[in-house]
Amino acid sequence: MTITANPEHSPLGKTTEYVDQYDPSLLYPVPRADKRDEIGLPEISPEGKLPFFGQDIWNAFELSWLNPKGKPQAAVAVFRIPASSPNIIESKSFKLYLNSFNQTKLAEQSELQSRLEKDLSEAAGDTVVVELYSLEEAQALQIEQPQGRCIDDLDIEIEHYHPQPDLLKTQSDLVVEEQLYSHLLRSNCPVTGQPDWATVHVSYKGPKIDKAGLLAYIISFRQHNDFHEQCVERMFVDITQRCQPEELTVVARYTRRGGLDINPWRSSNRPDMDNQRLIRQ
Repeated sequence: MTITANPEHSPLGKTTEYVDQYDPSLLYPVPRADKRDEIGLPEISPEGKLPFFGQDIWNAFELSWLNPKGKPQAAVAVFRIPASSPNIIESKSFKLYLNSFNQTKLAEQSELQSRLEKDLSEAAGDTVVVELYSLEEAQALQIEQPQGRCIDDLDIEIEHYHPQPDLLKTQSDLVVEEQLYSHLLRSNCPVTGQPDWATVHVSYKGPKIDKAGLLAYIISFRQHNDFHEQCVERMFVDITQRCQPEELTVVARYTRRGGLDINPWRSSNRPDMDNQRLIRQ
């Protein structure tokens, strides 16, 4: 399995022939290390221990295969990739891999789950948890409203469209607990340049964060090229360094593309996170 830090030099983002027979070689791992070096994680964690808990939660709504009689089957899948894994999985390769099951006959759904867990864990370099739901069972993934205060109504002037951590600041040393969110996060795929849209949720305990500065900072990702997972880690590090919260959780729930949505979360104090589905998902 090829691993590269330069996906822009890979076949990704180019015209692709869709494969409909099982092919795990389609998965394309990308090491996390280079981007973590760029945002200073080794300096923050000199002993190699990450300063956060976290997962990359993927929801797949276009998963299909054939039973032994050739009859199509359908399911919704949830994949949980630990932030401690050495690699992320590039999203287009993930879609191509899932599509490779379309004309593949499998004896049981359990066989599908076993193959998914084995292949994805090998690509990520760590254990990937796979949950499969029938379409009836998937009704449990109800659309919910984010908790806390939406800051999108703030009347602010925007000057920066590339990440500007200097925009982050605190209003006072008074320790508060807040949940803030914005629907205005946009970043761009580093492979194709296509826009990725998300709702980002920031939950913290610590000195009161200036909401206008936080919103301007979130919007400053608008022309930034990075994978979803890397944007969330950059936000976590920048908020940690600039605002010094005692506790911090950053979650970005990206809109669906090709039947997949990606939802990275990083937290200083929460070892697990619910898979909350939002209105644009």
